[in-house]
Amino acid sequence: MDWLPVVKARRAESAGSHVEIRGWVRTRRDSKGGFSFLEINDGSCLGNLQVVVPASLSNYTTDVLRLSVGASAIVRGELKASPGKGQSTELAATEVVVLGLADPATYPLQKKGASLEFLRTIAHLRPRTNTFGAVSRVRNQVCASIHAFFQERGFLYVNTPIITASDCEGAGQMFRVTTLDPDKPPRLPNGTIDHSQDFFGKQTHLTVSGQLEGETLACALGRIYTFGPTFRAENSNTTRHLSEFWMVEPEVAFFQLEDNMDLAEAFLRRLATDALNNCQEDIDFFVERVDPHVRTTLTALAEQPFARISYTEAVAKLEASGEAFEHPVKWGIDLQSEHERWLTEKHVGRPAIVHDYPKEIKAFYMRLSDDGRTVRAMDVLAPRVGEIIGGSQREERLPVLEERMRASGLEPEAYSWYLDLRRYGTVPHAGFGLGLERAVQMITGMTNIRDVIPFPRAPRLADF
Repeated sequence: MDWLPVVKARRAESAGSHVEIRGWVRTRRDSKGGFSFLEINDGSCLGNLQVVVPASLSNYTTDVLRLSVGASAIVRGELKASPGKGQSTELAATEVVVLGLADPATYPLQKKGASLEFLRTIAHLRPRTNTFGAVSRVRNQVCASIHAFFQERGFLYVNTPIITASDCEGAGQMFRVTTLDPDKPPRLPNGTIDHSQDFFGKQTHLTVSGQLEGETLACALGRIYTFGPTFRAENSNTTRHLSEFWMVEPEVAFFQLEDNMDLAEAFLRRLATDALNNCQEDIDFFVERVDPHVRTTLTALAEQPFARISYTEAVAKLEASGEAFEHPVKWGIDLQSEHERWLTEKHVGRPAIVHDYPKEIKAFYMRLSDDGRTVRAMDVLAPRVGEIIGGSQREERLPVLEERMRASGLEPEAYSWYLDLRRYGTVPHAGFGLGLERAVQMITGMTNIRDVIPFPRAPRLADF
């Protein structure tokens, strides 16, 4: 007798098979006709498998009638075509083995709905709900699509450091990594902390991005991508920020900004297409329960060509829009979510790539344009979401990069290894970053980013 996941057991072609199902009870209904109905789910899909348990089983009274929401069991029997609406099969049980009971008096996930805020307090149990089971399956699909997209295009998957002495963004909002005694750190004669006595002999932090190290690999291997955890010590208590999140960062030698935009568009199109094709039941759930526009947004990403508009043109359109934006628009500002959504939803009516931003609001490593005012940066904007990808062509000219670093308050000597890429065989190259959780938010319509990662990390939040 084969162990079959519920997702396969629910298919019409599985009828007639003798199988074993392992999962958790979602509901139990007892009939006066001498049998009980169990709804079993094992996380492999959104829907449950109905199990018909006859009262003639030897442990029906002692075990089956004790099953409640959250209990775990192994059920063996024959899959039969189901007369019930909305289900192709049901399992006629010949044996039920109860593995673990769940006390209805204390188990927090009963049939009545629970708020997302409450579910965050029981993050160890919330994956058992329909919402978070669906989120987890979509997240898994996005991760699979990320690897498939790049592998199919000849990219090498590389791993960049989590502990680093470099600040990619130049923002200084990084988590420090140290083994020094916080109460009695060693000090130099001038009273400052002596970091030479720390584990690494210098100040180190959790990475905010693997980009700089990724550039070194791209400038030897051609096409690479890194995909791993990143950390930001920003005190941002918003629905779009996390202190720990996952980011995919491709980097390509011999790419310029136009190539980078083409890659980003194809990448997002693949994520949307795979989600629509492979997560249909879960997408239906999000449309019904979370955001009715989810499928429309995904279809636009999958099918519509992205508009491309310069930052300067975008600002001009925003200024002429007549909209009463909360954040006033003028050349030189960093576009806010309300501006990004107006551009995609009202101006072009589709996804858009805004490019060539003012140099003052972008990082030092972005290539300076010929006008001296802008850099070859890009942001990919999605309707109802806003920015989903940020990237740029990198500055490959050594003198220009050194000057940009000094203007950003960085000492070029501290980045000598990075500058070596420009000293020895420099080439144009470009890349971008996509936050996994932002992508999952886009696909599911979930409004709070803390609900698309299993165990969110945010200011004053590091539970579980």
